[in-house]
Amino acid sequence: MRYKRLISVWLVVAAIGAAAQVASHAPVTLGESTPARVSPPPSAPARPTDKPVVRVNGVVLTDRDLLRAMYTIFPYAREHNGFPKAEEASIRQGALEMIIFEELVYQDAVRRKISISPEPMKKAEHDFRSQFATPDQYKEFLDVEMQGNPELVREKIRRSLMIEQVLQTEVGNRSAVSLAEAKAYYDTHAARFQVPASFNIQTISILPKDPGKVNPDQQQALRKRAEEALVQAQATKTYQDFGLLAEKLSDDDYRVNMGDHKVVKRDELPPEVIQVLETMKPGTVSGLIQVQPAYTIIRLNARNQGRKISFDEVQDSLQQELQKEKYERLRSGLAQQLRAKAKIEIV
Repeated sequence: MRYKRLISVWLVVAAIGAAAQVASHAPVTLGESTPARVSPPPSAPARPTDKPVVRVNGVVLTDRDLLRAMYTIFPYAREHNGFPKAEEASIRQGALEMIIFEELVYQDAVRRKISISPEPMKKAEHDFRSQFATPDQYKEFLDVEMQGNPELVREKIRRSLMIEQVLQTEVGNRSAVSLAEAKAYYDTHAARFQVPASFNIQTISILPKDPGKVNPDQQQALRKRAEEALVQAQATKTYQDFGLLAEKLSDDDYRVNMGDHKVVKRDELPPEVIQVLETMKPGTVSGLIQVQPAYTIIRLNARNQGRKISFDEVQDSLQQELQKEKYERLRSGLAQQLRAKAKIEIV
């Protein structure tokens, strides 16, 4: 799950200072189901000062923790020289919620007396070390971020694995969606899997400059232009011929794409147009169609009959979608449950 992956990234990787030389997207794996990557280090103005930002049941989380989470949410901030001004507040709020949730889950793991066996720890430590290109880079990371103490890295890794274990128990294991559940959803949401009838069309449109103010003389002039265009359009034989004519004569925005609308759903077209299209064969050009004061000429390239997508076509993607939604609901429920018993103080 996406949120699970973000947790793993933030918990294990303290990349703000020394890891500046580590590749921005270098992978690190904390066990079989815990992929993670190094978040890009911040630009100089964003360097943290270890100022407290929130207390969670008395445990202080700092701006260093917050910034790591912000870079997890928006990993391209370094390339952009910071966070987008319009989004920075929401990124910060999302990061704050993330670190609060992670701390609450960790505290719950401690209450449950969850322990991590040596083998997963050994593998996670190896994977974490392997993201650094050289021993000197890892040493620099230790010196800057961990006061030169490898045990602090082990504590971060152990903390991450404890959190993942709680999430797997309370969320991951319960979020599975069976084939029968996916089929039940498919059967009760039939409209969602119905592909509507549609048309592949090109148009040449003759439009008034001001549709709301067309006098009889202007209408007559528009029709004359449209009739002249129609003679040329009906003389075309191919998609290319019609498209080049559309680029030359049409007033609508599709002229820059050879008049091509690609696929247009049947219910998105005016009744006057549908009525004509229903009588046409692919590869033919319509007569003049008037829609209010405007005129249009249509080349029908293809007619697509509506159909219902079969369950076999969507079962895999539908199971994944429903599982993701279920995971997020369960995670949200866990967050509410933990927060209900917690004391959270924004500093």
